[in-house]
Amino acid sequence: MKNYETVIGLEVHVELATKTKIFCSCSTEFGGAPNTHCCPVCTGMPGVLPVLNKKVVEYAIAAGLALNCEITRSCKFDRKNYFYPDLPKAYQTSQLYLPICRNGHVDIEVDGIKKSIGIHEIHMEEDAGKLVHDDWDDCTLVDYNRCGVPLIEIVSEPDMRSADEVIAYLTKLRSTLQYLGVSDCKMQEGSLRADVNLSVREVGAKEFGTRTEMKNLNSFKSIARAIEGERKRQIELLEYGKKVVQETRRWDDNKDSSFAMRSKEDAQDYRYFPEPDLVPIEISEEWIQEIKANEPELRDAKMLRYETEYDIPEYDASILTESKAIADLFEATVAICNQPKEASNWLMVETMRLLKEHEMDPEDIKFSPEHLAKLIQLIEKNTINRTVAKEVFEQVFQHDVDPEQYVEEHGLKMVNDEGALRTTIEGVVADNPQSVEDYKAGKKKAMGFLVGQTMKAMKGKANPALINQILTQILEQA
Repeated sequence: MKNYETVIGLEVHVELATKTKIFCSCSTEFGGAPNTHCCPVCTGMPGVLPVLNKKVVEYAIAAGLALNCEITRSCKFDRKNYFYPDLPKAYQTSQLYLPICRNGHVDIEVDGIKKSIGIHEIHMEEDAGKLVHDDWDDCTLVDYNRCGVPLIEIVSEPDMRSADEVIAYLTKLRSTLQYLGVSDCKMQEGSLRADVNLSVREVGAKEFGTRTEMKNLNSFKSIARAIEGERKRQIELLEYGKKVVQETRRWDDNKDSSFAMRSKEDAQDYRYFPEPDLVPIEISEEWIQEIKANEPELRDAKMLRYETEYDIPEYDASILTESKAIADLFEATVAICNQPKEASNWLMVETMRLLKEHEMDPEDIKFSPEHLAKLIQLIEKNTINRTVAKEVFEQVFQHDVDPEQYVEEHGLKMVNDEGALRTTIEGVVADNPQSVEDYKAGKKKAMGFLVGQTMKAMKGKANPALINQILTQILEQA
């Protein structure tokens, strides 16, 4: 079998975080009842005219600057024509000839190897609606709420060679856009969608193979699986002497395979022409500099600052800054309790565990930095031990309870009464003579067992340090 190289380029659609749509004042809020966030403009009624939302242009410029792009000072919109069952005017307002951003790049690192992924262009466009297939009534319904929601499409160069590089690129894109505040990038809500253009060629070949496109993949897991599945499919075709057909395919994650949807269109098939209802956009140097001056601290800079300002390891800083929501929560917590390492540990370990357990994204966190800081302070003051703190944190995570109030109401304060502890420990020692003998014989694990039995007898509320101190005294005297 020949050796093949995979060649991958991405078209990433990002819904912008504006309050209103790109050409009208309808809400962009996710999850409204069908056809309640639309008007004559976004439903394509005859005679209506679009009005460009200035914030869309600002967000596109901000994204372009952060992704090292050149900004097109004079750009315009074009009409992209083909049959959209969920876009009632039967064309999409997009940009072909003069996209707002061009010639950028994103730097990634995979397995210790750094690489720059080129960005061919970023263009603005409107989103289409949504088709809802009703199996019960055997019909298809249309929800126009998403029609006209502003998008930027980030088109990469075909510079990626593996699923790992694709995920690293998408992770960097998502992080950058979230930090900028131009999009929430919630893949499960369609705010970030990726089309994968993939081809294979023999190692060393200069010409690209025939590419296929897989549409609207909306999770990193499905993207990685789709890349691997399509790579294998194309190689099998070539090994059997068959040709790869240029087409658009749909990935079915449940069946772990892709299916042909339609032949892949080229630009001429869309019959692009300049949008006559919108004037060209002139972008001044002053406007660009104003947007640049307001650019927030991005992830790479934040990581370096965390290492120096908070004296935390590079690994911790990378985990904390992967999500802007976590980074914001960390900084706000530290500002209150001044315990960066403790705050880092609670966010990296328990918070990440519970997010995974509840299948939540960091952006879905409900608890306040004030309550996390209070929990850390309760531990610092020896009001509760760490075992109890984990129990309390679960309540903070799920219900944003006040930890001080919760500890008081549930009688969870740590027992520091030496007399009461000594009495309990003496009883544990008396009930476990074999463990005492094991300890005397040098089996130090016996100590851990006796500490555990004491904590059990004290319902987890004892001071572990005091238990160890008293237990050691009693065992040495036994």
